[in-house]
Amino acid sequence: MANVLYERRRWLIATTGALLLATPALAQHRRQAPPKTKATEGGITATERLMRDSGVLLRILSIYEAGGRRLGGGEDIEPAIFIQAAETMRDFVHDYHEKQEDERIFTRFKKAGRMVQLVDVMMAQHAAGKKLTASILDLAPRSGSKAERQSMIDAMQASIVLYRPHVARELTDVLPTLRTLLTPNEFDELSAVLEKDETETLGKEGFDKMAKKVEALEKRIGIHDLSTFTPKS
Repeated sequence: MANVLYERRRWLIATTGALLLATPALAQHRRQAPPKTKATEGGITATERLMRDSGVLLRILSIYEAGGRRLGGGEDIEPAIFIQAAETMRDFVHDYHEKQEDERIFTRFKKAGRMVQLVDVMMAQHAAGKKLTASILDLAPRSGSKAERQSMIDAMQASIVLYRPHVARELTDVLPTLRTLLTPNEFDELSAVLEKDETETLGKEGFDKMAKKVEALEKRIGIHDLSTFTPKS
């Protein structure tokens, strides 16, 4: 009986000592646990927000493309479609999305000395895109003559030529690299800043309203049904 009590005492002492040794390590592990971020909490991250916004831009280009093709074929299309598409390009793409990129994103690349030449080109393209949109807005209400129609078609086509490779480089080069320039906390802070920008610039549910506006334009010009783009066998 004495031996049993002795062995039990030894086991309790050893177990208690192990727990005491482990406690500081467990505490240290808790302190070093990665912080919760927008991604782990299920919120929209900075890169997801920018990618989503670029999707709206691509959908506007599809409206330009379909409209320009039909105008070039001699169809009469209500000018309001082009006016509203260009207004969305101005208000959402230039005054919001591109402004965020110029002020919140590209500055980080320049500070880090990464892809500086590329972001300089992209900023110059933002300025060029604004001029093209201004031309479309100027021409759309008065595109009655053949020359005016062609000038507007040219401006829309130039926007397509400009922005499709621009967005492709943004999605494949800029946004994936952005994550490498920031710590998890910095990335989460950027996500919060972009979210605040959206609310202040576009209002509550601003993105959803813009997306619905583009969707309505797609329906009016006949390109909303995605299946119509599938090649016929």
